[in-house]
Amino acid sequence: MDAFYGYGLYVISLLTMGGLYALLTLGLNVQWGFAGLFNAGIAGFFGIGAYVSAFLTTAPSMRHIGGFEMPYVVGIVAAMAVAGIIAYLVGKVCLRLRSDYLAIATIGIAEIFRLIVNNEIDLTNGARGVSEIPKPFENLAEPWNQLAFLAMVLITMAVIYVLLEVARKSPWGRVMTAVRDNETAAKAAGKNIETFRMEGFVIGCMIMALSGAMMSQYLKFFNPAAIDPLTATFLVWVMLVVGGSANNRGAILGAFLMWTIWSATELLTTRLPAEIAFGSGEDRFVLLGDLAIRTSYVRIFLIGLLLQIFIQKYPQGILRERRPSFGRVDK
Repeated sequence: MDAFYGYGLYVISLLTMGGLYALLTLGLNVQWGFAGLFNAGIAGFFGIGAYVSAFLTTAPSMRHIGGFEMPYVVGIVAAMAVAGIIAYLVGKVCLRLRSDYLAIATIGIAEIFRLIVNNEIDLTNGARGVSEIPKPFENLAEPWNQLAFLAMVLITMAVIYVLLEVARKSPWGRVMTAVRDNETAAKAAGKNIETFRMEGFVIGCMIMALSGAMMSQYLKFFNPAAIDPLTATFLVWVMLVVGGSANNRGAILGAFLMWTIWSATELLTTRLPAEIAFGSGEDRFVLLGDLAIRTSYVRIFLIGLLLQIFIQKYPQGILRERRPSFGRVDK
């Protein structure tokens, strides 16, 4: 019975993290899938949401700024608002760039933010991070507190999905697709492409901040390690590419699928032997050593291998883009 209870808690945790990553992927889908903006600084806006929410909702502390003990909702709304303002300011400078130049600029901004929170100890507590972050429903008994938080994450994800689907099928969504596919033609049709690109960038960053705020509440702790580009940028891109760019359902599917695989690879790599060797004595030959130390690299290799397999089989993602058209209902 205890084993089944433990498995149940693991599934709840898996679904919760999958839902939080689905929010991140939906935010990226607005930027890349809708507007064609290559944002490589996802971790930065994810971290902004987490830190702003943490500072506002935690109790007063000498270790970091904030400590206003505000309600969870206020922390989340403020996190999205601050991320939106910063995204607008960043967009004013970076959205004039294209393709790989935009990617370099956004990842540079994300790294600047990570270095700031890691080194400004008086403001953010540095690498030790912000702890004792209030979590919704934490006063409930186990496992009801975990289930309640999971329900909140899934409901939030569903609301964002519905809103983005409405936006995708609206005239705004069709213009965004036109801007993504051919900016020159969209501009010739009288559309202000700079405005639409800015809107896509800001909305995507706000959704990323929403995910960060809820992540900090779920973990009850947040430090610069949580905005590592590997897990907060690269993995999110893999989720969107595998699930299907420009398809909101594909973004959600890719998030849950790849997070499950990422978690499974962690379980597999922790069971690796210390080394792989043949023979004994003087004839003993070590083929691979220090496997326990190399587990993180093995995980990256496995994710990269799976990504290649998915791209070969589903070049446009598991769920391809489905454009709304006149005269039929896009299901």
